[in-house]
Amino acid sequence: MEKKEILKTIIKEFHTKQLPDFIKREINIPVDTNKIISIVGARRAGKTYAFYQIINELLSKGVPKESIIYINFEDERLDITIGELDLILQSYRELYPTINISETYLFFDEIQNINGWEKYIRRIYDSVTKKIFITGSNSKMLSEEISTSLRGRTLTYFIYPLSFKEFLRFKKFSFVMPTDLYDSAKKAMLINLFAEYFIFGGFPEVVFLREELKTKTLQEYFNVMIFKDLVERYKIRDVFVIKCLLKRFFENIARTISINKIFNELKSQGFKISKDSLYDYTEYAKNILLISLVKRHYKSILKSELAEKKLYVIDNGLVKAVRITGEDERGILLENLIYNNLIRLENTEIRYFKEKKECDFVLENKTTNIIQVCYSISNKDTTKREILSLIEACKYFKVKNGYIITFDEKQNFTQEGTNIYVIPAYEFLLNQNI
Repeated sequence: MEKKEILKTIIKEFHTKQLPDFIKREINIPVDTNKIISIVGARRAGKTYAFYQIINELLSKGVPKESIIYINFEDERLDITIGELDLILQSYRELYPTINISETYLFFDEIQNINGWEKYIRRIYDSVTKKIFITGSNSKMLSEEISTSLRGRTLTYFIYPLSFKEFLRFKKFSFVMPTDLYDSAKKAMLINLFAEYFIFGGFPEVVFLREELKTKTLQEYFNVMIFKDLVERYKIRDVFVIKCLLKRFFENIARTISINKIFNELKSQGFKISKDSLYDYTEYAKNILLISLVKRHYKSILKSELAEKKLYVIDNGLVKAVRITGEDERGILLENLIYNNLIRLENTEIRYFKEKKECDFVLENKTTNIIQVCYSISNKDTTKREILSLIEACKYFKVKNGYIITFDEKQNFTQEGTNIYVIPAYEFLLNQNI
């Protein structure tokens, strides 16, 4: 079958089939901005279903389904190059010659798989339609390509695995804060669901799987990220080295990471790899949103850039899939979970603070919020350390209130002039502002 006929089949299939069932995510993506909407997210985080949510909104507003083109560039039937992308609109025009193409909405899923895609998008944006939506699994590729050819023409939105609020919606569990905290049965169910979220994370598909399939599925996600998103996309030859690097990352969640130290470890074990390659591999892992690196707070931007950064993994479920964690690591897993919910806050800088002591999160927006994460405050020595770290950060930033996020403990007190609020993580995450 020639390529144009394949494209006609794909376009028509979308128009004749019903949209898959989906649960609405907490995303607010405008549909009529005259801007190219770019949706970026890790593999399996829900970008395609974000498209379905937007398309459903258009349909509810009366847009005919035939005025929407949806192409998934990971469809194995597609084998087109940049020079053949014009076949999409040619095929569509032949299918629907009476539809005004300038009023057509274009949804291109994983378009980054086509080299040079941004020039095509720029041309059809300028000459055909401004109703264009694209997704990609690589933040760096999209941002670099957008900054050159599409500057000023795009709005970018990030999709992450489910927040805890979304997780509860997927579980069809309604919990009204703060009223339901006084319902012992509902609160017990909430804590059980939070424990599941804490262990298995929030990748949408995984939420609905039986427990024995969750880890296996997450392991598949991780392997695809390694081989498809890293090795194939970046043409990495040292597969064993990047596996070792990722293993180090997963062993150092919520800790500062030193590429120089990892380089020396690998070198001492006989691996021939340059330090520059390790820095590149780290950047690649960031690009596919597998890891995040949080900068240390300094008044000097240069110092902040050069200081060691704390590492977080995109989802706790992936951690469970990749390595075994002990009870003594519950604190870092809780910190990882809190970070992955905090990054959704708009217009907020997240840093860690370190002077004599270290504080996990400094959130800077119109106000400054200081957050320390501690699985439990039952151990006196641990509690003392966490409180003093929080107080030091609060005094540095001249704020009166500080927060300690725990798994399931709650109390309020004042120490050294700082109001300290100890809050269970599930309450914190159900707060309207998170």
